[in-house]
Amino acid sequence: MQRDDYLETAVRDVLTADEAAADRRIAHAALLLATAGATDASDRLVTQWHAVTGRPTSALAEDAVHARAWAMLFEARGDRPQWADALVPLDLDAEEQAHQAFLARRVSDLDGLFDGSPVAGAVSAIAPKRPDPIRDALAAADLDAWATLVENHPTPDVATLAATRPLATQLVNGADPLALGSEWPDQCAGALIAALRERHPTGPASLAELIAAILRLRGQRAPAPTPPADLAAAEQRLGLRLPDDYREFLTLADGLPADVVFPRLLPARDLRADGSVVIISDPATILLTHTGDSWRTVEVDLTYGSTAHASFRALLEHHHRLLEASA
Repeated sequence: MQRDDYLETAVRDVLTADEAAADRRIAHAALLLATAGATDASDRLVTQWHAVTGRPTSALAEDAVHARAWAMLFEARGDRPQWADALVPLDLDAEEQAHQAFLARRVSDLDGLFDGSPVAGAVSAIAPKRPDPIRDALAAADLDAWATLVENHPTPDVATLAATRPLATQLVNGADPLALGSEWPDQCAGALIAALRERHPTGPASLAELIAAILRLRGQRAPAPTPPADLAAAEQRLGLRLPDDYREFLTLADGLPADVVFPRLLPARDLRADGSVVIISDPATILLTHTGDSWRTVEVDLTYGSTAHASFRALLEHHHRLLEASA
């Protein structure tokens, strides 16, 4: 599995796929992180998914294998996170026997091809069966063999892996069979949570609440509002009227201090213009651009490419979502 390709596809699915497909992607990613030993990142992803969608976490264990996978992982880690209260407790000894039978079952190239069709049963009965080397590796509790067999698969079947009880302890202790590394799970969880919040926007209703929420997440204090004389002087100096949402922002806070990933927003007296562009940050990476009566807010990033936001408030909302995802 290629980590970057997986994450790019996963973010796209969460942003654009139908609800069922997006949920399946989150379910897979949460198990993927858990099987890499990143239980905190996995729990955070599931908790945030539940918070923004309102759907029960039991939807992430929609079949026997997924339910079994979570149960085996919880046993191995020695606790059940709060989100797992919605999952039905299982008889793990019985589930282990059922899983071993599942792993031993021979498969056909036609399996699943006619599911839901009246001919499915007949096809299943007559189709030639063969061993499945991936299931055989799990039945033998050979984690290295499993990893070798799935290394080029874009979405390895981590549910069947996690449901294999003899391997669960190795997984929660950080065996990391897919070599995801120590930092990638947190990056993956953060990116998917940000995508979830983009798809299901929530947050403070007013601009004042939004600014307060940003500063609270940053652990900073709000600057004083812009004096009306400073706002009037700035617009006179710039030779234009600033967009309404940015003017409202200045009446609430005369700029904002920087944080780790966001530049300092300038006070009104330090705003400057370059043609049709108003520079509102230091360094000059946040810009207000206007054509006629239309304003946009541009976030300049020379490494990853610039982003145009529909408004200044949209920029702050985007920043707020990123802060929430990393909290």
